[in-house]
Amino acid sequence: MTDSSALDPEDRKIVTLARSARARNGVPEGAAVRDETGRTYVAGTVDLASLRLSALRTAVAMAVASGAKSLEAAAVVSEVAAVVDEDLAAVRDLGGPGTPVLLAGPDGVVHMTVTAG
Repeated sequence: MTDSSALDPEDRKIVTLARSARARNGVPEGAAVRDETGRTYVAGTVDLASLRLSALRTAVAMAVASGAKSLEAAAVVSEVAAVVDEDLAAVRDLGGPGTPVLLAGPDGVVHMTVTAG
């Protein structure tokens, strides 16, 4: 487990944004990513009949669509125990294998940090 109070303020910010997106939209996951310029992109799970995307893949897509060239970090707020490979692949595609991905529970407590690698 990671002590959330020991997180870098910018990492704490993306966890808070991801948690807010999850709560505000009543979706299973919220996610936020921070690009190379410090801009953040926030998303929730997309679950339409014709389109299903995790919150993290949606946040990465929003960053790409907005012109981001790289990612510094990503955060997911969910009840799941691990970040799925497809989500890590999306982060890796834009940010590289060393990009940290924080996984927090609905309470905002970070349970693990993995790299996109």
